[in-house]
Amino acid sequence: MKKTLAMLLCAAMVTGMFATTAFASSADSASTEATSASSAVSEAEDGIVVNTTILMEADDAMINNYSLLAVNPEAPFVDADENPVEDVYVNTVGADALINWLLSEEGEDAAANYGYEEYGSYLFYLKDERPVSEAEIPEATEETKLIRLSTTTSVNDSGLLGYLLPMFEEKYGYEVEVYSAGTGKSIANAKMGNADLILVHSKSQEEAFVEAGFARIVDGMETERLTYMYNYFVLCGPSEDPAGVKDAEDVKAAFAAIAEGKYPFISRGDKSGTHTKELSLWPEDLGITDEAESFADYTDWYISANAGMGACLVMAEEQGAYILTDKATFLTFVANDGVVEG
Repeated sequence: MKKTLAMLLCAAMVTGMFATTAFASSADSASTEATSASSAVSEAEDGIVVNTTILMEADDAMINNYSLLAVNPEAPFVDADENPVEDVYVNTVGADALINWLLSEEGEDAAANYGYEEYGSYLFYLKDERPVSEAEIPEATEETKLIRLSTTTSVNDSGLLGYLLPMFEEKYGYEVEVYSAGTGKSIANAKMGNADLILVHSKSQEEAFVEAGFARIVDGMETERLTYMYNYFVLCGPSEDPAGVKDAEDVKAAFAAIAEGKYPFISRGDKSGTHTKELSLWPEDLGITDEAESFADYTDWYISANAGMGACLVMAEEQGAYILTDKATFLTFVANDGVVEG
């Protein structure tokens, strides 16, 4: 059901608006699609206009890699209070089945075309040097049927999983239960033993997950982190672009211009992969981190939402604010006339 902009804004505020906390082979093709993506911000058939638009993309600092990681059944699982959790069951067979399908020719071909016909632009891109699977995928059994996938709002709000998973489920008989949150929360969910695999996009957090013993190597693969696709973070904002972002030398210069002019900026504020990337783009002398104290002097323009990508895009549209988002979710947002399916 579509929720109106106002309803989603209110929901996001209630859940913590001010809380503390495709595929192609080259960047050139992504850059070429920027004009197409920006032109998607236009008047829809029903008269709705989405004013938020892509102002900068395809900067090398804005590449957004996605990785699959299988959860280790022997991991040191802990609850929310860091107390050990015993007797955790991890569906390794189901996790391997889904991972191998996503990395198979069939899975990649299906994902490669997702979004282009509907949105006029590829939403994700396959990495040139990516893991590829030719493993035989077993049919589901009663014991292995349910697969728990912990993932980011980016791949969920983009509609990618809603497109891919039914193909996999119908062919092999599995049921995939999706937990969608920021990367930090998705990883925390897996650490509590509530996931069989994760699909996330924050290299530093993924590496820490591996180092702590929570991931395992899938048979036939060389590493725990299976980084196989990417898209671009895009810096979006009002079409009037009062900060002059689209004329900035690079994305870091664009962020500096937003800060200098104190133009409204919506931060995910949730330790997600998008939030982690955003924090790396502010001028160092601002000292903005994921701690509330770090941006206490900037709250007249810096809004820490502690919300998912779709809800944050709604907030940016309502407030005429700048925002860092993944391109896939943004194009889906525009195609839905500025509302989020839910």
